[in-house]
Amino acid sequence: MRRLMIADDSAVICKVAKRILTGLDFLVIEASNAGEAMIMCDAQLPEVLLVDAGMTDALDLISSVRQMDGGKNVRIHYLMIEKDFKQMMAGKRAGADDFLLKPFDRRSLTEAFAPYAVAA
Repeated sequence: MRRLMIADDSAVICKVAKRILTGLDFLVIEASNAGEAMIMCDAQLPEVLLVDAGMTDALDLISSVRQMDGGKNVRIHYLMIEKDFKQMMAGKRAGADDFLLKPFDRRSLTEAFAPYAVAA
């Protein structure tokens, strides 16, 4: 089972994503802020990391994960509420691999993450 971490301060977003992604056979871990996510990443890096763009220190979290041992292998998705080119470029510079628009649904999460679940 692959580890996937959701770093988002919205309990509703975490709950919905966890329910859907657990069904794809991910072990889903939740962090409500960047500091909590860093502590969890220090203990054990996830294979996939979802980071809310609106969360305080989101870009610092992404760049810090990239600098960790094994951090280059983490698949990082930057969660955004709208397509904002400036915000996307900031996420890309910090080390995000891809972007996902919120709010998401079962179809969009399955399309985005089913290939990573199967790769385990």
